[in-house]
Amino acid sequence: MVADTADNLTHATDADFQQEVLEADGLVIVDFWAEWCAPCRMLAPMFEKLAGEFAGRLKFVKVDVDASPDAPNKHGVRGIPTLILFRNGQEVDRVVGVPPERHLREQLEGHLQPA
Repeated sequence: MVADTADNLTHATDADFQQEVLEADGLVIVDFWAEWCAPCRMLAPMFEKLAGEFAGRLKFVKVDVDASPDAPNKHGVRGIPTLILFRNGQEVDRVVGVPPERHLREQLEGHLQPA
C-alpha cells in the first residue's frame, strides 16, 4: 500500500531549509523547482508518487527557487528541476532534469541499502 504523499512531502523555504533538510536525520531528497518550469511540472507527479512509496525511509522536500533563491544558490543549483539527495545534511547525489521513474527509484533504493 502506498502511503499518503502529503505525510512525506514537505515544502521548504529559505527560512526553514536548514531545519527541514540539513539538520534532518537520514536521507532527504530535495526537488528544486519553479511553477513556470515545464520539466518541473512533468517531474512533480513522479516525485509525489515516490514520496508515497518511500514514506518512512526517505524524506521528500520541494523548494520553489523563485520564492526561496538562497538555498538553491548555496547548493550550486544552476538549472531546474534539480534533485539533490542529502544524507545527514551532506549532499550524496544529484540529478538534473527529469529522469525516468524507474531510474530514479533504483537510484534512491541504492542509497537506502546498507553500506
